[in-house]
Amino acid sequence: MRLPFSLLAALTALSALPARAQDGLEVIGAPIQGGTGFQPAATELARDLQWLDGMINVIIIAIVLFVTALLAIVIVRYNRRANANPAKFTHNSPVEIAWTIIPIVILVFIGAFSLPVLFKQQEIPEGEINIKVTGYQWFWGYEYTDHDFAFDSYMIGAPATGGDNRLTPEVEQQLTEAGYNRDEFLLATDTAVVVPVGKTVVMTVTGADVIHAWTIPAFGVKQDAVPGRLAQLWFKAEKEGVYFGQCSELCGQAHAYMPITVKVVSEEAYEQWLDGAIEEYAGTPRSVDVALAN
Repeated sequence: MRLPFSLLAALTALSALPARAQDGLEVIGAPIQGGTGFQPAATELARDLQWLDGMINVIIIAIVLFVTALLAIVIVRYNRRANANPAKFTHNSPVEIAWTIIPIVILVFIGAFSLPVLFKQQEIPEGEINIKVTGYQWFWGYEYTDHDFAFDSYMIGAPATGGDNRLTPEVEQQLTEAGYNRDEFLLATDTAVVVPVGKTVVMTVTGADVIHAWTIPAFGVKQDAVPGRLAQLWFKAEKEGVYFGQCSELCGQAHAYMPITVKVVSEEAYEQWLDGAIEEYAGTPRSVDVALAN
């Protein structure tokens, strides 16, 4: 027998209490209807990637303009009317050397800036917050390994939350109760990853069934979640707010319905949330952690 929706919504709201300890945060990392640019960079990694993208675009545009200009010159100067008797030759050594050396120089220049960004992403620092992320068909599981508690995160409106992946009035009510609006449908989750601002977060990512991918564009991070393998990513968020992401690896029919919500909060708010989450999810109290460390 199915529970009445009102009771189900109430149970959902109660189960999400730890994640709702940060209501009032500004939504920063979210897609914009018709947008073509990047989301605001919230980490050093994202700023590096966006700068690198801009620099490479300048190079690409310069090459396109140069090649277009050459084509225009050839069309005007060497068409049949302007050049009725074309020259005949088999090669031009200076030109051939130039079109070999110049691309090499351009690629080396790009590599000199892109490789440090890649190394910064892949050289995982020691985490102040450590979270294990597991992708499932079709939701995310999170384990705060420092405190031995875990929870699952479903899209608000997914079948597990009483919906059917459609924006119904009941789902809109759930969004409102969770502090979101209808524009954040398909982005907001019933429970969110909560991390403190300015702390290094290391995530160990894996998949339970097929390949998924954990992605937050505003953080500049994306990591495939491959079954049987452990991979890592890291970030240090610089501004409090709500950041959304999506599974970025086609993983089945409900691939579009496994979003990611990360809330970056102050240190004080994080400590309060952590105490509530440890109690809610039967984790190891922080006082026990301190005692064991001593």
